[in-house]
Amino acid sequence: MQGLLDQYTVAGNSKALEMVVGMANYFSDRVKNVIQKYSIERHWASLNEETGGMNDVLYQLYTITDDLKHLTLAHLFDKPCFLGLLAVQADSISGFHSNTHIPVVVGAQMRYEVTGDALYKQIATSFMDMINSSHSYATGGTSAGEVWADPKRLAATLSTENAESCTTYNMLKVSRNLFRWTKEIAYADYYERALINGVLSIQRGTDPGVMIYMLPQAPGRSKAISYHGWGTKYDSFWCCYGTGIESFSKLGDSIYFEEKGDTPALSIIQYIPSTFNWKTAGVTVTQQLEPLSSSDMNFRVSLSVSGKTNGQSATLNVRIPTWTSASGAKAILNDKDLGSVTPGSLLSVTKQWNSNDHLSLQFPIALRTEAIKDDQPEYASLQAILFGPFVLAGLSSGDWDAKTGSDVSDWITAVPSSHNSQLMTFTQESSGRTFVLSSSNGSLTMQERPAVDGTDTAVHATFRVHPQDAAMLHGTYGATLKDTSVQIEPFDMPGTVITNNLTLSAQKSAGSFFNIVPGLDGKPNSVSLELGTKPGCFLVSGADYSAGAKIQVSCKSSVQSIGGILEQAASFAQAAPLRQYHPVSFVAKGVKRNFLLEPFYSLRDEFYTVYFNLAA
Repeated sequence: MQGLLDQYTVAGNSKALEMVVGMANYFSDRVKNVIQKYSIERHWASLNEETGGMNDVLYQLYTITDDLKHLTLAHLFDKPCFLGLLAVQADSISGFHSNTHIPVVVGAQMRYEVTGDALYKQIATSFMDMINSSHSYATGGTSAGEVWADPKRLAATLSTENAESCTTYNMLKVSRNLFRWTKEIAYADYYERALINGVLSIQRGTDPGVMIYMLPQAPGRSKAISYHGWGTKYDSFWCCYGTGIESFSKLGDSIYFEEKGDTPALSIIQYIPSTFNWKTAGVTVTQQLEPLSSSDMNFRVSLSVSGKTNGQSATLNVRIPTWTSASGAKAILNDKDLGSVTPGSLLSVTKQWNSNDHLSLQFPIALRTEAIKDDQPEYASLQAILFGPFVLAGLSSGDWDAKTGSDVSDWITAVPSSHNSQLMTFTQESSGRTFVLSSSNGSLTMQERPAVDGTDTAVHATFRVHPQDAAMLHGTYGATLKDTSVQIEPFDMPGTVITNNLTLSAQKSAGSFFNIVPGLDGKPNSVSLELGTKPGCFLVSGADYSAGAKIQVSCKSSVQSIGGILEQAASFAQAAPLRQYHPVSFVAKGVKRNFLLEPFYSLRDEFYTVYFNLAA
């Protein structure tokens, strides 16, 4: 019904309006029949199914038809046993199916806009406060197994089935409406958090049409392994495919908000590279962002104007995010510093705008931790790590014990961008197949090279290889390293290196160095990994070259080579790394091992933890 109504309001399709009116009249007659033949209670009971946004679309329809039958029917889909709780601000929503009832709130917001009944504005405000204070994860998502848990009891809900993506889609609508009414920055901040961490996370990288239903939040989980896992381009169409695809079609839908009047105003509340044709003011506003990295603790935005307002003043409002700090924040208009800016507010600039006007914004961006919404003392140590609005997940198969300090900078440090030049993957060819050296669960094995990017195998088959000679750390490796003494660090275990005993250790000793020497097979681009403590002994793959074959140590002096088998098994090609550090990457100290932190939205099939246990 909403799609048909959109066809009329957006595309002027009168046939679509005729169809949606016919549907509304059908439902009106049906609901009237149920009430007259049975009872109003029976109708209310039917709303326990996923009737969702019926009130919303019917209120919209009423504004077009002015037919009181449509208004009455909209009222009959305002579920009283739910909206009544919100009206008295009672957080008793546990057990309710989340994605049935968030659209009911969106419909209540439309009721307020259509009828002016302020109770429904209060209902939406109370609901948003309730979700933010007691029922949302760090990503901005809500729901566990599609329902709400008890308030401030989220620790026990962490699983593969958290934060249904449909709920995030609908919570964005709620927050968008509240911002339009109030201009409160908290709603814009929520929108940013949910958009970055809750929407961008549900598509597998840049693979179009590969969506996810839930966002796993438990330690050692992967988006690829849940009840639904990733869908497929053509054969999956859950509810979360409809909302997921729509979410990606409207990424620009809440960047700019316009107010008309004697002095037109434009509020910019999301920082996303884009261009807006501000027709009312007669200018075009272009927004650009400088690339963000973990080593630069500033978020920079550039706003430029083309055209001119022809003697008319216009106001540009820009959001100063709550996550930034006043110290170091700057707003510069045409080389003039506008003075202090306040986080959690709108900075307003009113002037006659002309081409070449330029507003530069600089927001300090910092690391911080945020407790899970659970007021039980035993869960106070469960915290998420954020970098500005970005939730950072730690690559992990289940460990979540962090080793904290008095300040977040004591235990979390940035990964230098130069470290990408030290990454590599070691490969071997056999029977037309490519195998990669892999470090997982404390074992070195050979695994078949994954056919797609973003896999957990790619993580385990990528190593940071850095030389004993510190002077070489600042150089460019080129295609291969040879005749060099190096340490080999698994990508997802920063600060841990492979030892000559084929174990992992955080201690950097003589037994943690390998000599990269020309390949024993004599091929021009191959290398062999010689133990630093045992010259003549090398890492070799299993004789059968099968996936999962364990790496062993063999010495030329003690093993007789037959037909060059030893030489072949001990020779690897240095290939481009299957994985690279995200520009926003950090290392967090752990009790047993360190964690590589990356933006949650950037992960695909990797195993991770969103929350960390800071008690350790």
